[in-house]
Amino acid sequence: MVSSKTEIPGTGADLETRRKARLKKLACWLLVDLSVAAVIFALLLYRPGLYNPDSIAPASYKEEQVHPYLTYLSSELYNGAQRAKPFELLVTQKEINEVVAGLGWPMMSEGIMLYAPAVLFVPGSIVLMGTADIKGMEFVVTIGLELKVDEQGLLNLQVAKVKIGAMNITPLAKMMARKMYAQRLATVPVDTEALQTKIVASLLNDQPFDPVIKVENRKVRVAKIAVAEEKLTLHLVPAS
Repeated sequence: MVSSKTEIPGTGADLETRRKARLKKLACWLLVDLSVAAVIFALLLYRPGLYNPDSIAPASYKEEQVHPYLTYLSSELYNGAQRAKPFELLVTQKEINEVVAGLGWPMMSEGIMLYAPAVLFVPGSIVLMGTADIKGMEFVVTIGLELKVDEQGLLNLQVAKVKIGAMNITPLAKMMARKMYAQRLATVPVDTEALQTKIVASLLNDQPFDPVIKVENRKVRVAKIAVAEEKLTLHLVPAS
């Protein structure tokens, strides 16, 4: 049986109450969204305390010359290789930063201006830092690298972390870097046996490689890498 009663629409007071409840709910969500956005923005703009590029000054030498410290390292590597005995090659943070500072900054990459680089040697890892200018907004980019020689003597260079400010974007950064490198491989001939190619493959794909360096008529292998405060030591042995 169909009821003959008709539904009584909500009164004006009820409609007003529901409208206010919806507005209150919307305001709460907007507040949450704004709070999240503010936190993300603050994380992106965070400037790590370790980053102090103003303290780094490039060494004074003619632009067309090789940096004196690189000449020194090359000489140490050559002399050690010629002795055909195990030896160590010490790289210091201060001098390597002078080399990096003199490489011609700022540089442009994909519409982003990069400048004020810094290299930090901390126990167990290498930290690369720099400022990225994106349409007038400045962000500090941090890349942490770990260098490990496994039981088979293969070297793996791992990107342990990538940060913009204080925000960790490691998975996203690795995915984008792999995509860009794959596109480059598809368009430009690359010598897959070249040391620099193996280094890139290790960084992007965690592919270990035999760390053999050819020094004129001799070869040396990186047997161990030790990273301490402000210094990196390569332990090298003769290789066939």
